[in-house]
Amino acid sequence: MRIALLISGSGTTMEAIIKATQNGTLKNVIPSLIISSRDDANGIDKAKKLGIKDEDILVLNPKDFKIRYEFGEKIINECRKRKIDFIGQYGWMVMTPENVIKEFEEMIVNQHPGPLDTGRLDFGGAGMYGLRVHQARLEFVQRTKRNYWTEATAHRVTTKFDEGAILIRKQIPILENDTAETLQARVLPIEHQVQIETLQDFANGKVSEFVRDEPLVLPGEEKILDECKKLAIKMYPNG
Repeated sequence: MRIALLISGSGTTMEAIIKATQNGTLKNVIPSLIISSRDDANGIDKAKKLGIKDEDILVLNPKDFKIRYEFGEKIINECRKRKIDFIGQYGWMVMTPENVIKEFEEMIVNQHPGPLDTGRLDFGGAGMYGLRVHQARLEFVQRTKRNYWTEATAHRVTTKFDEGAILIRKQIPILENDTAETLQARVLPIEHQVQIETLQDFANGKVSEFVRDEPLVLPGEEKILDECKKLAIKMYPNG
């Protein structure tokens, strides 16, 4: 399975995936294209050091295109050149154009650092990324005094942020003295595991979706979630 990895920053998950393909942990998966939405992303140098060819590391900034469709067509064309089967979004901070999602229907997945609940209120959505997700989750758990855990998640990509079906998620306990930073540090290696396992499932043709029995946000807690998200965005204006 030939994959394109979309990044916008440090590329730590991309790095973990490439290393997993090189050491045999991840089988029948070939990293064939890296696309960064920023030319200053640290992940670009990491990809080069891991042996990805320069011609297969591209910077595509959506601001350089007049319309989203053209941005999407560029992504599609570069993927077609390399016979890409699957797209993974790993710290990709851009809303993926609809034409890309259609082209790779059910073969495009996103990484999210918190718990999601498809079709119900959760810790995703516009503006929910990075430390913001961890802070919102911590605050919510402290206020509701239940479910002292968070999750690393892989989910399908749709035309709206973080609303695609959940594929794999792993729980990480929230500790008494956790901050957004300490929680992020513990969650990150689990995020890597989740994305690697998800890729292996796709390569093996054994993908399954997960649906929660109980909602993350109970009736009457909607305002609490909204307040937690707003606080997290205020505390971490840069994510």
